[in-house]
Amino acid sequence: MTAGNRPSALIIGAGFGGIGMAIELRRNGFDDITILERAADLGGVWRENTYPGAACDVPSPLYSFSFEPKPDWPQRYSGRESIHAYLRGVAERNGVFDTIRFGAEVTDAEFDDAAGRWTVRTADGAARTADVLISAVGQLSRPALPNIAGLDTFAGAAFHSAEWDHSVDLHGKRVACIGTGASAIQYIPEIQPEVEQLTLFQRTPAWVIPKFDTDYSPIQHRLFARLPGALLVERFGWWSIAEFVSLGLVEFPAIARLVATLAERHLRKQVADPELRAKLTPDYPIGCKRGLFSNDYYPALTQPNVRVETTAITEVVPQGVRTADGTVHEVDVIIYGTGFKGTEFLWPMHIYGRAGRKLSDVWADGAHAYYGVTVPEFPNLFLVYGPNTNLGVGSIIYMIESQARYIRQAVELLGRHPRHSLEVRADQEARFNEALQQRLARTPWNFCASWYRNAAGRITNNWPGSQTSYRRRLRKLDPADYTLTPAA
Repeated sequence: MTAGNRPSALIIGAGFGGIGMAIELRRNGFDDITILERAADLGGVWRENTYPGAACDVPSPLYSFSFEPKPDWPQRYSGRESIHAYLRGVAERNGVFDTIRFGAEVTDAEFDDAAGRWTVRTADGAARTADVLISAVGQLSRPALPNIAGLDTFAGAAFHSAEWDHSVDLHGKRVACIGTGASAIQYIPEIQPEVEQLTLFQRTPAWVIPKFDTDYSPIQHRLFARLPGALLVERFGWWSIAEFVSLGLVEFPAIARLVATLAERHLRKQVADPELRAKLTPDYPIGCKRGLFSNDYYPALTQPNVRVETTAITEVVPQGVRTADGTVHEVDVIIYGTGFKGTEFLWPMHIYGRAGRKLSDVWADGAHAYYGVTVPEFPNLFLVYGPNTNLGVGSIIYMIESQARYIRQAVELLGRHPRHSLEVRADQEARFNEALQQRLARTPWNFCASWYRNAAGRITNNWPGSQTSYRRRLRKLDPADYTLTPAA
């Protein structure tokens, strides 16, 4: 181990997960930390997603670190610019900005059994070693294009919402939007007033819930700054609502029915046309796909320059989009709001554990990890926002803090045992995942296709419980769950 029995750490990714993990380690005396970030700036999804209207669908007082409250959020549901600036400020104030190596895209990492250390290589040919490797690349970093024939034949401009082409002027254009996910419901109301015609190709409608948004006033900003308890009350209130609604996933289905009633009433109130309302009514249980929050999505779809098309797409042609009825919908621009490759964890990095075991081979049937944090045969490797740690309801920042504290305890354990590697016991991880999948089978996510499930139908993304239950389980690392092995 490193001098003073303080293990060194390499962290991949400078989003909320990587920054939060680095702060947790630094606050507990671990200074030999390097964050490897492929881009030229920190921020993760809040750096990448610059589409019009990009914002978080979790209230900002909850979508922030508990140790870094922000009294002057502009809105309850703040936009990407405010969130990106917040994360940058957190990194600077906590001394982790200088630990980031930008333009360092990790290509592969290999564990050395004899030395008990990781060697990490980046695209520029550099190699770095450390005692501990922590992946904080998240689940929503790689845009997914739809599996439609002819995507490359379109004669006009086309781009994914996560790679928004701001050089394309949408004013007066005929625009096709493919996809109705969390990004689409934000950018569609923004672009609808400026386009000539907007055709929304909808495969399945979403459950849309009213967004209880508000602008925070200068008076509220002063109140939150001078009385931190007031901001804590705001945070606690939204945390409590999320905890309550999460109970509807398994324990109390009546809660889910209550939320569904709220969404149905929202649809009836905002869409008067019965034909359009029928198109926008989901035919699957609420919670099965990601629930969406918006007050202006439905009104945008009722405008005369918008058409909701539910006939299946068969191909993209040079003039536009062809549907199964043979119609070619001629457009000038295609925007793909088709989400991310959320089940391909850590791809395209190549991670090799004990005896050269490749992580992608271990995960061939679906990613899995002990509490989403660590995997057998991959010692001293830890994951932030790993498999089955996403939330149907709540703040992922809360989950990240829980994971960071748990991983810090693992690093401390390694510090007490120099020249050792720490590996979760395979039987313990197997028992955990068996119980996890049994519980997941009872959730709404098991009854429709979504990005939460891989091609084999395994739910690899979500945690089937409350934020509190996850934090409680990760509050204290149990050394009995792990094996300590001395380096050769």
